[in-house]
Amino acid sequence: MGNKWRKAKLALGLNLCVYVPRTLDDSAAPSSERLSDAALLSPKNWDSRPMTPTPSSHGLRFVRSGSKSSKQTCSICLTKMKQGDGHAIFTAECSHSFHFHCISSNVKHGNQLCPVCRAKWKEIPFLAPTLDPLPGRASVGWPQTDALMTMVHRLPPLPRRDLNRRHLLSLLQAPEPSVFDDDESLDLQPASSERSSGIKNVAGHNPAKTVEIKTYPEVSAASCSNSYDNFTVLVHIKAASTVTRLNPRGNQAILPQPSQTPRAPVDLVTVLDISGSMAGTKLALLKRAMGFVIQNLGSNDRLSVIAFSSTARRLFPLRRMSDTGRQHALQAVNSLVANGGTNIAEGLRKGAKVMEDRREKNPVASIILLSDGQDTYTVSGNGGNQSQPNYQLLLPLSIHGGDNAGFQIPVHTFGFGADHDASSMHSISEISGGTFSFIETEAVIQDAFAQCIGGLLSVVVQELQVGVECMHPSVHLGALKAGSYPSRVMADARSGFIDVGDLYADEERDFLVSVNVPAESSRNQTSLLKVRCAYRDPLTNEMATLESEEIKLERPEISGEAIVSIEVDRQRNRFQAAEAMSLARTTAERGDLAGAASILENCRMLLSETVSAKFHDRLCIALDAELKEMQERMASRHVYEASGRAYILSGLSSHSWQRATARGDSTDGSSLVQSYQTPSMTEMLARSQATLLGSPSTQRLVQPSWSFGSQPKPRNEESEKIGMARKHRASNQSWLK
Repeated sequence: MGNKWRKAKLALGLNLCVYVPRTLDDSAAPSSERLSDAALLSPKNWDSRPMTPTPSSHGLRFVRSGSKSSKQTCSICLTKMKQGDGHAIFTAECSHSFHFHCISSNVKHGNQLCPVCRAKWKEIPFLAPTLDPLPGRASVGWPQTDALMTMVHRLPPLPRRDLNRRHLLSLLQAPEPSVFDDDESLDLQPASSERSSGIKNVAGHNPAKTVEIKTYPEVSAASCSNSYDNFTVLVHIKAASTVTRLNPRGNQAILPQPSQTPRAPVDLVTVLDISGSMAGTKLALLKRAMGFVIQNLGSNDRLSVIAFSSTARRLFPLRRMSDTGRQHALQAVNSLVANGGTNIAEGLRKGAKVMEDRREKNPVASIILLSDGQDTYTVSGNGGNQSQPNYQLLLPLSIHGGDNAGFQIPVHTFGFGADHDASSMHSISEISGGTFSFIETEAVIQDAFAQCIGGLLSVVVQELQVGVECMHPSVHLGALKAGSYPSRVMADARSGFIDVGDLYADEERDFLVSVNVPAESSRNQTSLLKVRCAYRDPLTNEMATLESEEIKLERPEISGEAIVSIEVDRQRNRFQAAEAMSLARTTAERGDLAGAASILENCRMLLSETVSAKFHDRLCIALDAELKEMQERMASRHVYEASGRAYILSGLSSHSWQRATARGDSTDGSSLVQSYQTPSMTEMLARSQATLLGSPSTQRLVQPSWSFGSQPKPRNEESEKIGMARKHRASNQSWLK
């Protein structure tokens, strides 16, 4: 028995624990226990099947070749190491051995951890740059492992003695193509459901009615004898609603029926971290979240999955999520194994390559990146001579676009846990035009993904550009407050533009335009601005334009007390809060946490004196709650490093793009921090939470710290304390106690 346990431990250490088909000896097992790996991810089986390989999981086998000594097998390329075979062998301090070329390629970017046991090395193998890679040998091991597992799923039942090393290595010889132009062809046949693609003429669809423009001057009237240098006009843009309510399927509450409204299909690439730190519950919940994404994509949506650790591997090309496509995608995701380092740049490079090389394109394209660690290959940390890492190195040129204006492929990033590099994930999303979400607790990873795809699956406006033009000859533009959206004022200060890009159904954008208002002697009104919108309709691929009415200001000789528009005041508060968050974050990074907390407290005091606060405006209340939460997460350096930085950056991302992000309990129905959620996001969140509630295995795996219902739960002080303690236990945030 002891010898068997030694072999089992060695197999796990080499990461050779894989799913294999039933052998002939297993044929007597009950058929009811036989579920494919795709079925393991199917929602109807979530309550009874394990999601990650464990020694007790049905169908788990140890590959025989894994029982040999690690000194005889290179754990990176999975081939034998023999003295005198022409290849140098490196034995590390932790006693694990590798081909010298394999391990030198693995550590050449600064990774100093053993790929097997994660021990930190003091002596590092170095390979001179003049040496060429050995022909036919991969530089790291996990891609071969995943390729092996994917291929093993397709093998027919074999006697176990035939599944030896020679057969396994033969499965590792299929390299990735140099050009990713093997994407599945689009289905150009129009469909009546929300999964339609390539629609040219949609009955009853009018592109001119997709966008609504409203404008609000700071005050409705101003004395004609006075001039004003910084008069504010609010420009409000709202996308049309295309979402209908979801109905439950029979008596089942876990999977509502999808909307029947036609929508633009999506090309989605998910770039997933499967480094060693993702092992265990993290990887299990990531697989389940990806299963939810796969199940909710339409038949004309296409998905490709990139998994990365020390290097990156494309699991499958862009594939339509038909029944067959879903089956293959679920199998590939279920085969993932956690091991190795964290090479975010390589994962993004391969994800961008999928988008660049595709032969056909769906109207909407996006990349989702999830990681729980820090890139140790491309960007060095904050130590040493480099005070501020250049995070742009993590993004290929095709994503950040260099000097090109606008964003073509947004990367929505998800930082998982307390150890991820929030600064790099936020920078990646900002540069590409995506959002950054902070997944603080493992329980909310699926909800975070659900909120994101709820938006991506409801894009109704693309390439939106907002233009403002001065109407009165003496009126000139000042500043354009547009957050992270690129904006510019022309040299004559008579016109300006804001590049907005995509809008989800029911999404709103608010921009503050500053103008000067001249004194008038003989006019009852002053014409200030006119707003124009130009955009592309993703369903018809037609360009459309829309103009607002002229914004006019009443100019009486004597005006009474000016009443500030609550709409303008509300947006001023949002910009003021975002500026306070940014300044507080900069102050905290310098080590002055008390000063950072003071900045947030002062902003809260200013908000409490505004017009919006007097009317108990919901956005004002939410901003105050968010600022208070940020203050508490600056209680100590430990708390700030564990969650404060990520929480603030996720909030900044949300406010700068005016788009919902996941942070803290923002996906909870009773949370105040729910800014910018659209009905389509809320519907997808409801589906996710209903699915989780319907899965006893999920409840056994992680206990949620809040009610998943769409209505706020009854207030109970004791249960709230317990829930808060559970929610922050992973980050050791003692300040909540």
